[in-house]
Amino acid sequence: MKAMSAVQDRGRRAVNAWQSFWFGKEPGYTLGIVRMVFGLLMIGWTLLLASDLNVAFGTDGVVPRPPSRTFTWGVFHVYASESAVLIGWLVLLIAAIALTVGWQSRIAAIVVFVLIMSFERRNPVIFNSGDTVIRITALYLALAPCGAALSMDQRRRTGSFFSARDIRPWALRLLQIQLTIIYVTTVIHKLAGETWQNGTAVGYSLRQRDLLIVPTPDWLSHNLLFSNALTWGTLVIELAIGILVWKRSWRPWVLAGGVVLHLSISLFLEVGFFSCAMFVLYLAFIPPERAEALAKGTQTRLAALKARVLDRFSDEDDDEEDDEAAFVPAAPREEPSPADHTESPDRDDVPVTASRPAATNGHRPPQRPLRVKLPTEIFVDRHGDPRQQRIVEAGRARNGNGHTDISSPIPGGRRNPDALSIPLPIPGAEHLSDAPAGRHARRNGELTGHRN
Repeated sequence: MKAMSAVQDRGRRAVNAWQSFWFGKEPGYTLGIVRMVFGLLMIGWTLLLASDLNVAFGTDGVVPRPPSRTFTWGVFHVYASESAVLIGWLVLLIAAIALTVGWQSRIAAIVVFVLIMSFERRNPVIFNSGDTVIRITALYLALAPCGAALSMDQRRRTGSFFSARDIRPWALRLLQIQLTIIYVTTVIHKLAGETWQNGTAVGYSLRQRDLLIVPTPDWLSHNLLFSNALTWGTLVIELAIGILVWKRSWRPWVLAGGVVLHLSISLFLEVGFFSCAMFVLYLAFIPPERAEALAKGTQTRLAALKARVLDRFSDEDDDEEDDEAAFVPAAPREEPSPADHTESPDRDDVPVTASRPAATNGHRPPQRPLRVKLPTEIFVDRHGDPRQQRIVEAGRARNGNGHTDISSPIPGGRRNPDALSIPLPIPGAEHLSDAPAGRHARRNGELTGHRN
């Protein structure tokens, strides 16, 4: 009886473990990360098709008609025109973008899968095993609730893009098992080949000049020891990933080895999207708690970045308001009326104003030359001989600024060495004209015949 009960207990634990493995609820963050990265991969895959769309899939291209195979179908088997191919390409691009952001995720994933298969069935010659992995991944996402986390669908349901609901992880398990199947079957098929057994497969691959991205020197590609190490090392890494990835303690190490392996392949050989498609399958092994921590950390960093940007804009607005408050416009300058002008009792030739206008806004008052009398003029009798006065006045040849030109000739062919002007600022001089004022105005009027 004890043995029977022990067997039953083990059976129940095995059944519970099996059900928990496939259907135990967990947050959908891991599936959301897989969906987003796969969507980005699909955007690049679709854009790459655009360069040779009509040549590869058109009715006048390399394959005018879709190949007829048993149990194969696609949209372009029914609509084979170039317009249909272009419309299908545009729909695929839009669906890939929608899948990335998680808008109508289930419908977007179904559309992506159908159109991937349609393009691959239309011209299977130009695709490789990496495109097959992409198609299988799209099928699993189309069957899964891939919009359960990190999606616009989840934001519409809960108000937060970074939220997640609990899911049954059977779709993730399918992706994980697919990874194991790929690596284990690859090792089995490689071991059936002679070059992989004798360790020369990588050496031959590095001599395929039409597939090389970075050419390798002949001394390296023909080195037998180097070729053996890379060939058998590849088999060891692939087998370790397929088996040891299920052990949590070994998982980071074997996946890191796989990353190095695929990056090396992509660096030297043109293998299309194979390495990127395998990296998407790697993401299915992220533990849900780790995926949730990544999502929450990203949300926190984005919120902090948004707060810093808003603070910067608010600080700039505050500075502008402070500048506007500190700016006081200058009062308009008042023009003095003619009644404000009076004659100076001490100076005969310069009129001054009764009040001095203030200089505003940092502008200096205009300068008007102040004429300084030389000794020869000081002793001139203003009420004496008019002829002597004419000689003095004739030497005052004014230029445009009111200066006395000492080079102006005077009657008799001589120059007037006594006339000199020194420019000095006079307040209110901007309102003065060039006409003389005071007694000089009367005197000049009498001498020249002009009246003010």
